[in-house]
Amino acid sequence: MENSTKVLQELKALKNKIEEYNKVVTSIADTLVLIDLGNEMQDESIVVEAKQSTKQIEKEIDRLEISNLLSGKHDANNAIVTIHPGAGGTEAQDWAEMLYRMYSMWAEKNGYKIEELDYLEGDGAGLKSVTFSVTGDLAYGYLKGENGVHRLVRISPFDSAGRRHTSFASVEIIPEVSDDIDIQLDPNDLRVDTYRSSGAGGQHVNKTESAIRITHIPTNIVVSCQTQRSQIQNRETAMKMLISKLLELKERENKEKIEDLKGVQREIAWGSQIRSYVFCPYTMVKDHRTNCETGNVDAVMNGEINDFIDAYLKNNAK
Repeated sequence: MENSTKVLQELKALKNKIEEYNKVVTSIADTLVLIDLGNEMQDESIVVEAKQSTKQIEKEIDRLEISNLLSGKHDANNAIVTIHPGAGGTEAQDWAEMLYRMYSMWAEKNGYKIEELDYLEGDGAGLKSVTFSVTGDLAYGYLKGENGVHRLVRISPFDSAGRRHTSFASVEIIPEVSDDIDIQLDPNDLRVDTYRSSGAGGQHVNKTESAIRITHIPTNIVVSCQTQRSQIQNRETAMKMLISKLLELKERENKEKIEDLKGVQREIAWGSQIRSYVFCPYTMVKDHRTNCETGNVDAVMNGEINDFIDAYLKNNAK
């Protein structure tokens, strides 16, 4: 069953690539006709249109080349994203929520569906943690490079003295496992807690203990889910998240058995950041792994992060 699911995913991905390729071929043919027409009529406006079309084709070809780099074991899978603020209270919690908004807008602009799985509100502003799934072709493949610590420098809106603050938040990206993967976990290794949902809306929010938190004791991995309709559904989703994290950790540590995993957590602090977002004294977003940068911070925070994603994938392909 697992193999058949994988084959269907690969077939779908190949079909999408063929469709994208055919669109580019059609665009090239149309642009060539446009160029011939512009030359024949000596019409400057047609030449300008042809140049714009050529630039768009270059972007489409670049995207095709990037998608060809996504041939990893889990690249075709959906992604599960978890964001945690670092130390710094409200300031860091607000930064974590800004990142959540950034990825939500990126997903919307690129045709991906987001489903919130767990959300813990911050103290006054922002969030203490959020976990959400990103569903669509090659979601994990595109987002895997976002895994790491993200650093913010800005004049804090929460500081009455108007001082500059540095905040950190961690972004964890793991591939979502398929439903037919069977992993046997020792029940003695799991601590399951129930609690009242804290999200907005819903009949049973803050009324019944439908939310689930599962701790894998050997690795200290904790997963939570509170957005499904029942405790059973929340438990099923939380278990799927836990298995996804354990499999990802198992592969990262090159372990044969889940029992051997340690799950060392990287500190969410200075020196471990993969990217910096500077709002003051100048504006710049820079990825420290690829040196890809832009001065348009507003565009980045509105989800325009494909340049960083592409730069990471190209750099890793070398």
